[in-house]
Amino acid sequence: MSDDAHKSGRERVPGRRRRRFPEISSRAYEHPADRSALVALRKLSGFDTVFKALSGLLPERSLRLLFLSDSVRVSDRQFAHLNDMLRDACYILDLEKVPPMYVTQDPRPNAMCIGLDEPIIVVTTGLVELLDEEEMRAVVGHEVGHALSGHSVYRTILLFLTSLALKVAWIPLGNLAITAIVTALREWFRKSELSADRAGLLVGQDLQASMRGLMKIAGGNHLHEMNVDAFLDQAEEYEAGGDLRDSVLKILNMLPRTHPFTTVRAAELKKWSETRDYQRIIDGHYPRRGEDKDTSVGDSFRESAASYAGHVKSSKDPLMKLVSDLAGGAGDLGGKVRRGFAGFSGHTPKDTPADAPDAPDASHDSHPDDEKPEGKN
Repeated sequence: MSDDAHKSGRERVPGRRRRRFPEISSRAYEHPADRSALVALRKLSGFDTVFKALSGLLPERSLRLLFLSDSVRVSDRQFAHLNDMLRDACYILDLEKVPPMYVTQDPRPNAMCIGLDEPIIVVTTGLVELLDEEEMRAVVGHEVGHALSGHSVYRTILLFLTSLALKVAWIPLGNLAITAIVTALREWFRKSELSADRAGLLVGQDLQASMRGLMKIAGGNHLHEMNVDAFLDQAEEYEAGGDLRDSVLKILNMLPRTHPFTTVRAAELKKWSETRDYQRIIDGHYPRRGEDKDTSVGDSFRESAASYAGHVKSSKDPLMKLVSDLAGGAGDLGGKVRRGFAGFSGHTPKDTPADAPDAPDASHDSHPDDEKPEGKN
């Protein structure tokens, strides 16, 4: 554990010491796109009006009472090992007020941090039963990272907008402003998950446990049938495989989701764990909360732009390569596009003459209406 005061003596809780990060700012682990997407979201036309309306109308007290009455609150007397992990995670990330945590009956592995006034953490029984102690510690750290970053407010707004909008007549679903806000929230939400994964690693300080947890969320409790390297190879194949058609389908598959794909999360976390930024945090060199007031919005945008530019430049995705070529002024882009989309009309690139018209629009390709159920944390 990170401190003797947090040791419970229970055999289920690992006893190794962990580094603590006093006064750590969430900027230390946040994905650059997470920070800038939130800034951009706040500037979105109509967001302030919708946010203020929802803040006053959302039944947050009802939500808290629901968990209090129909779930199990984590404490020294209930799910004590989770309580130890929660307190330890808050100690490591120096979150002064420990948020309430509940275990709710649901076979789907999931966890969330929600709340407008104060964050609350909820984990499902499916997740508790799926993960071992070290894997669960990373998940608890993940949710505490959301709390430290202040994500719970916007996650709650998204939860109500997407889950309850159909049942609430006064929300104009056809309104373009609402649609834009939901889309922007989902994009930010996905980036915020990458930030929270990093927080989970800072708390657990065990990369293999974080990898195992993500693999279990993707494939269930069959570790003897899975391999971390092979799992990461899937992310590499997903990133680099296919042609421009697959790139478009990736975007369409991602749009309705609130979480990045699990293999992508694993690859992103492993990549971050190998950076100098991560090692500097572990060594005790990181931004402090007292410095947050001096941060610049412009700097956040520049960091995000640099992050996206670096991603585009290094990406093996066919569409990202095309964008990179376009930015670099590469020739014969029209030919590359035709070859990339050749399969949409049923012929192969070698059947496409150099002077052939552009490939037909891909809108006739069907896209699943139902989102695949997600295991999230």
